[in-house]
Amino acid sequence: MNGTATGRSRAPSVTKAESLDDLAPELWLSGAKAPPGRTRTTHKHTGLARQAAYVAIDFALVCIGGAGVFWLRFGLASPFSNAALSPASLFEQVLSASYLGFLILYAGLVVLACMSQDLYRTVRERSAWEETAIAVKAVGFATALLVLFIFTSGNKEISRLVVLCSGASNAAALAGWRYAKRHYVLRRAERGEGVSRVLIVGAGKLGCALAAWLEENRQLGYQVCGFLDPHPNGDARVLGSVHDLRKVALGQFADQLFVTLPADREMVKEIFLEARRLRLSLNVVPDLYDGLGWRAPVETIGGFPVIELHGEPIPVMGLAVKRGIDLLGAVALLLLTAPVMAMAAIWIRCDSAGPVLYPAMRVGKKGRKFRCYKLRTMVEEADAQKDTLRGTNERNGPCFKMENDPRVTRCGRWLRKFSIDELPQLLNVMFGQMSLVGPRPHPVDDFERYSLEHLRRLDVKPGVTGLWQVKARRDPSFDTNIVLDLEYIENWSLRLDASILLRTISVVLEGGGQ
Repeated sequence: MNGTATGRSRAPSVTKAESLDDLAPELWLSGAKAPPGRTRTTHKHTGLARQAAYVAIDFALVCIGGAGVFWLRFGLASPFSNAALSPASLFEQVLSASYLGFLILYAGLVVLACMSQDLYRTVRERSAWEETAIAVKAVGFATALLVLFIFTSGNKEISRLVVLCSGASNAAALAGWRYAKRHYVLRRAERGEGVSRVLIVGAGKLGCALAAWLEENRQLGYQVCGFLDPHPNGDARVLGSVHDLRKVALGQFADQLFVTLPADREMVKEIFLEARRLRLSLNVVPDLYDGLGWRAPVETIGGFPVIELHGEPIPVMGLAVKRGIDLLGAVALLLLTAPVMAMAAIWIRCDSAGPVLYPAMRVGKKGRKFRCYKLRTMVEEADAQKDTLRGTNERNGPCFKMENDPRVTRCGRWLRKFSIDELPQLLNVMFGQMSLVGPRPHPVDDFERYSLEHLRRLDVKPGVTGLWQVKARRDPSFDTNIVLDLEYIENWSLRLDASILLRTISVVLEGGGQ
C-alpha cells in the first residue's frame, strides 16, 4: 500500500514545481498551469510521518525489550536468591544513569542500522523472509557495536548476558511486527481494499505483458481496468483510443495511467497534462520524453522499468486517523441515540404499515453499490412511485427531491425534519461503506443519470453528513451540490471534518431537513 518497488534509482528528488523548470518550452507555451506546490511536499510529509512512526515503534520495542530482559535476569530468574532485586530496586536500576544511557544508545544504534537497511518502507516486492533476515541482520549489527563499545569502555555494570538476550528478543520483536504489518497490508490488497485502478495506454505486447503480470500479482495492490490504444484490435479490454482518455478514466474510476506505447513525445505530453487535470498518477514504461522524466524516480514493477512523471499522494496517516474517528464516533453515537431510534421505531410501526428499517441500494466510493440503512419515512411502495413523480422533481439535475413528497408519512416528516431517519447509517460507517463526513450517497437510478464530471464525487467514501449539508442544504441546484462535494474532496483535512461535524449539530437542531 505505502511501499515502493525495489530498484528505485537514487536520482535526486525535487518538488513538482522545480521539475517543471526542466520541461520542454512548448509545454509552457501550451498553457499548462504549474501544479500546486504542495503536491510533492504533501507526499514528502506523509512519508516522513509514517517513517517517524516506524522509528518510534522500533525505539519503544528496543527499550521495552531491554527493560524486560533486565527484569527476567535479576528479578524473576532467582526470586529466592539473596541477589534478587525487589521491583522498586529493579526500576531504579533500569533508570540509573549507566543502564539508561546504554539502553538509549542501543535503541539509537538499532534505528540507525534499520535505516541503513531501508527497513522503514513496506517494499511489497521484498519477501517476508527477506525482510525478516534484514531485520535480524540490522539488530545483530547494532548489538555487536554495543558489545564492542561496552568492552572498550571497560564498563563492569552492564551484564553482557542481558545485552545478548536483548539482541535476540529485539530481533524477534522488530521482525515480528514488520511481518504482522506486511501480512495486514497484503491481505487488504488481496481483498481488493485500497487497490489502485490502472488504465494502460497501449495494448501491444508490452502493455499486455504488464497487465498480465499485475493481474497475477494482485497482492501488490493494482487492478487493471482496461486499455487505451490508437489502433483498436478487437480486444474487449480496449476501451477506446488515447483521445478518449478523459471519458474512460472517469468512467472506470482510474487512479493510475501506465503508458507502454512506442515513444511519441507529443502524445505523452498531452497525456501528462490530462493526467494532471484528472489528478491521476502517470507512469511511463520507459522514456524521458523531452525532459518530463528528468530527475524523476525510476522504479521496477515486476521487472518493468517505470518512470513516475506525476504522482497524486494518498494521505495514508490522515485516512487511518479518519477511519479510527469514524469507528469510535459511530459506536458512541449509536449508543447515545439508541433510545431515540427505539422510540422512532415504535412510532413508525404505529403510523404506517411496513418495516422499520429501509435498506436502499446506494452508490459509494468508486461506484461500488451497497445497502444504505435508514429509518423508513415513506409508504411501503414508495420506490415504485418514484418514476411517475420525476416530472415534479424540485432539484435541478439527476438527484430527485420534493419538499412535499406525497409518499412521506406523517411520522416520516418529523423524522426527516431533524435527520433522525439517517441515524442507522452509523452502521454503514462501522462496516466501512461510509464515513461520518463525505458526499451524500445517491440512489442507483440517480447515479445512472450522472454526467462524466459528476463521477468525481465518488472518489471518496460517502458520508452521513457533508459540506453541502451544512452550507446549502435547501439549495435545489445539483450543480451547487457537486461544487461543494468537489471542494470538500480537493481540500480535505481532519480539521475540515471536525468543522463539518460541529456545524452539523446546529443544522440538525434547526430542523431544516426534508
